[in-house]
Amino acid sequence: LHYKGFRNIENLEEYTGVKAICLEGNGLPKIEGLQNMPLLRSLYIHENMIEKIEGLDTAVELDTANLSKNFITRIENLSQCTKLSTLNLAHNGLTTAETLEHILDIPSLQTLDVQSNKIDDPAVVDIFSRMPDLRVLYLMGNPVVKKIPHYRKTIVAKCQHLKYLDDRPVFDEERRRVNAWAAALETGGLEEAQEAERQELRNIRREKDEADERNFRAFEQMIRQGQAIRR
Repeated sequence: LHYKGFRNIENLEEYTGVKAICLEGNGLPKIEGLQNMPLLRSLYIHENMIEKIEGLDTAVELDTANLSKNFITRIENLSQCTKLSTLNLAHNGLTTAETLEHILDIPSLQTLDVQSNKIDDPAVVDIFSRMPDLRVLYLMGNPVVKKIPHYRKTIVAKCQHLKYLDDRPVFDEERRRVNAWAAALETGGLEEAQEAERQELRNIRREKDEADERNFRAFEQMIRQGQAIRR
């Protein structure tokens, strides 16, 4: 039902077994008419004119919701979606931490896309840090990015389960360096934090060298054993 020019969601009462519905690229002003779809798992309703998240009271199985490129100014009315893991609200009108706070009522959420909104409140970092299973976060394109000191390190340090931030993954080595940096910053200052990060980087390099040496010795041993068997 995408890109059809619809202005309302209606006449879907008989479609009770729907698990995914595509309604993007229409002229829909609100979310409605989905109450008879209790099995709905994927909702694609981006690129419309929606101003409020509503009409999903029966969507208890919802896993993925794409509401990007609408006119939504607040995250709300999703606490009943206890299986929601991916929420895309990019290119909307979110502004403050208070307009995002409802995501704490969705503990199952793992992927959150709020890039290119109007968020300018550094308090959102505290909200992200309190999400119990946040794995992927897109925040770029918001004014707040320039207001958070040491932006990437701060977000990675605060969100311990994060695997992907904005434009690149969070690998284990980066997390180790960031955790060392953050711990030193909390007890000392920026210079101490930078030195702690450099020391952790040296530790990582040493561990790599030691692992490479062990692998080389094991390979040599395997070659010698093979030669002995052939002899």
